[in-house]
Amino acid sequence: MNKEKLVVEVVGAHNLMPKDGEGSSSAFVEVEFEEQRQKTQVKYRDLNPVWNEKLVFHVNNVADLPYRTIEVNVFNERRSNNSRNFLGKVRVSGSSIAREGEQVAQLYTLDKRSLFSHVRGEISLKLYLSSKEEVKQVVMNSGGAVSKRSKKMQQQSGNLVVPKQMGVGLGQENGKMMSGLQNQAHLKNVEPGQGEIKPVVITTLPRPVVPAATPGGLLGVSGGGFSSDYALKETSPHLGGVNKDKTSSTYDLVEQMQYLYVKVVKAREISVFGGGDVVAEVKLGNYKGITKRVSLGNAEWDQVFAFSKDCIQSSVVEVFVKENNKEEFLGRVWFDLNEVPKRHPPDSQLAPQWYRMEDKKGDRAKCGEIMVSIWFGTQADEAFAEAWHSKAANVHLDGLCSIKSKVYLSPKLWYLRVGVIEAQDVVLGDKGVSMNMVRYPELFAKVQVGNQVLRTRIAPPAANRSLSNPSWNEDLMFVVAEPFEDFLLISVEDRLMPNRDEVVGRVILQVANMERRLDDKSVVSKWFHLDTQYSTPNETKAVVRFASRIHLRVSLEGGYHVLDEATMYSSDVRPTAKQLWKPHIGVLEVGILGATNIMPVKIKDGKGGSTDSYCVAKYGQKWVRTRTVVDSLSPKWNEQYTWEVFDPCTVISIGVFDNSRVDKNMVAGTTNRDIRIGKVRIRLSTLESDRVYTHAYPLLMLHPSGVKKMGELHLAVRFSCANMFNMLNMYAMPLLPKMHYVQPLSVNQLDSLRYQAMNVVASRLSRAEPPLGREVVEYMLDHDSHMWSMRKSKANFFRLTNVLAWFVAMTRLLEILRNWHKPVYTTLFLVAFMTLVLVPELIIPCILLTLAVMGLWRYKSRPRHPPHMDTRLSYAESVHPDELDEEFDSLPTGRSAEVIRIRYDRLRSVAGRIQTVVGDLATQGERFQALLSWRDPRATFLFVIFCLLAAFGFYLVPIRWVVALLGLYYLRPPKFRNKLPSSAVSFFKRLPTNADSML
Repeated sequence: MNKEKLVVEVVGAHNLMPKDGEGSSSAFVEVEFEEQRQKTQVKYRDLNPVWNEKLVFHVNNVADLPYRTIEVNVFNERRSNNSRNFLGKVRVSGSSIAREGEQVAQLYTLDKRSLFSHVRGEISLKLYLSSKEEVKQVVMNSGGAVSKRSKKMQQQSGNLVVPKQMGVGLGQENGKMMSGLQNQAHLKNVEPGQGEIKPVVITTLPRPVVPAATPGGLLGVSGGGFSSDYALKETSPHLGGVNKDKTSSTYDLVEQMQYLYVKVVKAREISVFGGGDVVAEVKLGNYKGITKRVSLGNAEWDQVFAFSKDCIQSSVVEVFVKENNKEEFLGRVWFDLNEVPKRHPPDSQLAPQWYRMEDKKGDRAKCGEIMVSIWFGTQADEAFAEAWHSKAANVHLDGLCSIKSKVYLSPKLWYLRVGVIEAQDVVLGDKGVSMNMVRYPELFAKVQVGNQVLRTRIAPPAANRSLSNPSWNEDLMFVVAEPFEDFLLISVEDRLMPNRDEVVGRVILQVANMERRLDDKSVVSKWFHLDTQYSTPNETKAVVRFASRIHLRVSLEGGYHVLDEATMYSSDVRPTAKQLWKPHIGVLEVGILGATNIMPVKIKDGKGGSTDSYCVAKYGQKWVRTRTVVDSLSPKWNEQYTWEVFDPCTVISIGVFDNSRVDKNMVAGTTNRDIRIGKVRIRLSTLESDRVYTHAYPLLMLHPSGVKKMGELHLAVRFSCANMFNMLNMYAMPLLPKMHYVQPLSVNQLDSLRYQAMNVVASRLSRAEPPLGREVVEYMLDHDSHMWSMRKSKANFFRLTNVLAWFVAMTRLLEILRNWHKPVYTTLFLVAFMTLVLVPELIIPCILLTLAVMGLWRYKSRPRHPPHMDTRLSYAESVHPDELDEEFDSLPTGRSAEVIRIRYDRLRSVAGRIQTVVGDLATQGERFQALLSWRDPRATFLFVIFCLLAAFGFYLVPIRWVVALLGLYYLRPPKFRNKLPSSAVSFFKRLPTNADSML
């Protein structure tokens, strides 16, 4: 029985992009599957080529086929220089492959490789499994050679083809360490084609299924891209501050946008047959806005409509009053736009006026009156935030509130410390103590605040001698928020068996009545009576002789800063208690201008991709949300916000999201999640004071199919500081409040409390109107920063390598000087070394002077732009698809057992390398300890004798001469050296370690 093979039948293509400069293309198709690459014939000068060619590939394991991906690339052959142009690509999941006899030609739209490539056309393919010998398989390209471009693509995708005689790694220095951080590799031979050299192929894990749309509904997003697409770009917007007039003084970091405001207040004297509800309709050209429905007896709307001046296509604006669900109007009033006044803040709003309405015939006798105010203004107008915008016509009524700009405040968070000391006279249950006292009670305390539950350890026997007086003396920490609505429930329980506990007493306290502590002074502990009877209100409690009680020390900690965001991206480090706050040192102003080239993330009304985007900025306790720009891939917000800054070493986070609540087809009661589009972080300490930064930040998102550029966010940022001395003084102050150092919290406590704090913030903000979704809060607070990721592990390793690169460079430079490869430099270094040794008073001044000169020299090459997301630093450009699939996997995992086994083996391989490195470091430290431990008596004896002789020698010979002689000995010419290691190194390596005692 023949092994099944994958057949890719390339039928034809349609409407390809002309690339030869003569309005045509010479197209061919290249298909890649499991390190096998084949291509069709070239169809010269044909934009609608037909091939009908079958390309056959070996399938190593049919069961793993759903985790594979077939890549189909269409190229144009250029005869002039033997190169090729990219015409489009298609990635087909292995799960869509049919069996022989069931194959059907599928039409695929060609996708582009990067954001700046232009692609069009479709390709028709048939993919199926066959057990017949159809054509001879070719593993490599024609000719058997792998091009440089193919090698580069394979290296970026995690697969590398190398000859047997070549090594794999990054050099002798870090090759072993790097091989441990690469994917778990399996060596296997590949069947060579005719005339080929047999290679060794290092393959990685099977590629996961890449869906046509990402979990968020992402449409039209292509993989890959070049790092140049992800660069920060400086922009030159026309900000309001250029004019320096009164109207732009408060909105000088955004572009001024002109709006026509129409405020419809109320109506009177309207005659309606039947007394139904009435609405007011404001119409301006093709745009119209409708007010809410009100009863005729109370016809008050008090709504504002805003029409962008760029969209005005009429010279008049009309206001109609209509009966609900009827087209005919009851009255009308119109205004000539040439007569509409302009409002100049800080002038107050124009007073509304009564206007007599007219009917269809122009008669004003019986139509009643309407109170309207109309004016031209900018986004600085107070009515802008609450106005109904003309582009929101398709938004359903329930979603109108979610498109308005809002400012949110995080609740003030406190740490609640509950010290459970002891209990007295605990009355055990019926099963707690038997007649013969066979079972010893296992008492512990459980404390619950809201949905946060913590337990003490079981009282130790030494402190439980009397059976009913357990002692714990433990502190439990919780997160609570103002206003304090929660209760503190403390119960003493007895563990009867591993999964069964019995409550023997409890007490309920109100959090608002707890004592507030601002420093490390101890809080007075109190005794509280335990309620041991749990009867209904109609039942009478049984009388007990002794009252059980518990000893507690409870306090609200105001001296800590409650961490609700990742520590490395903190935007606020102030303590909770406002009495401990210091005056602010500056002001941060951010102008959210707009975004360009936003990727469509959903389909609206079956008409194609669309995005309803808004921005969320978070700094300190203040969250801001811009209005939602409906159905636009280049939204313009032009909204400006201000924050007080208390510490310059903080970070502001700005995220872009798609609003899922504006769809009028959304089912009532459903909780759609807003889709992430990207995020920008700006550290304030990297900004110069009083300088306006105008840049376009790339919005990068990591998807299961790779890193994607979702668009560009245009911002204008200014950090102003009134007193430079106060800001410089902050650099010498502790980063966190005093209590974090006086009574520090453990790392595990901080992680658990941060998770609880994030839940509290998300719960409170979700109850605002409009709500700020939990998915938004979690993304802005980096809730998944602690999750395991092979990509992040590699990125952190490379970061560490870059930090150590300076020491490696210095070591190599010293080795060059020592080997006298450059005699002039070695001589100068030797003279400087001898000078510093003989005049040691110059050592520290020379080092400090060198550092100062280096700092001044690098001033001209200082960074001119704020930092932004770096895909190369994040190891996101060349990450393997399976590592991304693992990173996006849920907890607990939902993958198959075979995939989990392979990932576990890879993790064991990486952990094994780390384990070896840690063991080597421990070995060197234990050798130092073995010098005086007498574990090797002969070695310790030699070291003691050497120390005694060296002590007399250093006493007789000045230290400077000893250092000078050691330096001259180290820098001696190579011909006076021995290639064998020195006696000291040999002696050190012979010392024993504790590795001998390990299993």
